[in-house]
Amino acid sequence: MTVHTRPYVKDGIELDQIAVEGIRLEGFHGVFQAERESGQLFFADVVAHTNTRAAGARDDLTRSVNYSEIADRVADVLGGEPVKLIEAVAERIAKTVLGIPLVECVDVTVHKPQAPLHVEFKDVTVTIRRDQREGSLWADKRIGSSAGESDDPTEGSEVSGLGTGGFGGAPEVAGGGDTMDARPAQPTGALIALGGNLGDVEQTFRTALSDLHRIPGVQVVTVSPLVRSVPEGGLQQPDYLNGVVRVNTALSPRELLNALLGIELAHGRERSVPNAARTLDLDLVQYEGVTGVSADLELPHPRAYLRRFVLEPWSAIEPDARLVPHGTVAELLRQASFDALTRVGAGWDAVPDVAPAGVTPQ
Repeated sequence: MTVHTRPYVKDGIELDQIAVEGIRLEGFHGVFQAERESGQLFFADVVAHTNTRAAGARDDLTRSVNYSEIADRVADVLGGEPVKLIEAVAERIAKTVLGIPLVECVDVTVHKPQAPLHVEFKDVTVTIRRDQREGSLWADKRIGSSAGESDDPTEGSEVSGLGTGGFGGAPEVAGGGDTMDARPAQPTGALIALGGNLGDVEQTFRTALSDLHRIPGVQVVTVSPLVRSVPEGGLQQPDYLNGVVRVNTALSPRELLNALLGIELAHGRERSVPNAARTLDLDLVQYEGVTGVSADLELPHPRAYLRRFVLEPWSAIEPDARLVPHGTVAELLRQASFDALTRVGAGWDAVPDVAPAGVTPQ
């Protein structure tokens, strides 16, 4: 029997479905002691909602969800640590499948056909739907301010009061918090700068932007070409790759910052030594309509207007953009001190259906 589930829509796009049906394993779940001692058969049907367009166009498994991994993860739950309720089994299955990259939503049905009932019956089932908003990918990766590091937006600002640029502290909003906690009435634009000089940086950028694109409330819109830059201050490190990405977001500035910090952490970013080489750096440069300083965030980024490795790729995609209060990106780029930058080929594709400006996805 084929599983049919209602569509799941993200950013106006109806996602595709990858289903694995009838996963069968002996488990020891149940309220009664006899169930936990003797065991019984459990079945699970799982439908993962994802975007398969890039995988289908390129015949590339790395751009889709491996159904073998779905089956293995579900089997580990069915045959794993006993719980009392099949509702709990279903929740555990949903959580582990949502941990698979590119899965946006999952439908889970758990069958218990040998349930200890006193009447003749065919099956007992529990069906649930969970998505990244409920089993958030970054829920356990929200970390506090990384203040004190040279690449943190708050460095150089008097975060206890007035900050650089004369904006002053971020005002409070109704319900507590400050403007950095306020979600926009409609999705708004934000600019994120990427940097890294350890490992396969281009691949790290691709994966990180795919992670970002999968977070509910974030849509990657435009990706810049990459530039290669030398480390600031003459540090003896590998050269950096740098770029910027334009997103639309329904998250608050602080929520977006925490998502970026979580992605950095997931990609091995370490903050033990200031100015150290890093696998990935994600800076929130600009969030439309928001300026101010708080204990963990200053908008716009206080040094972006000085950084050629931010301005150069930004100018490539948005030459008329403005960085309040400093002026247009094009003018700032003309005024910036000369830094040795090399344009890297623009043919890299960051996330499915999103490519650098002027580059057509292959």
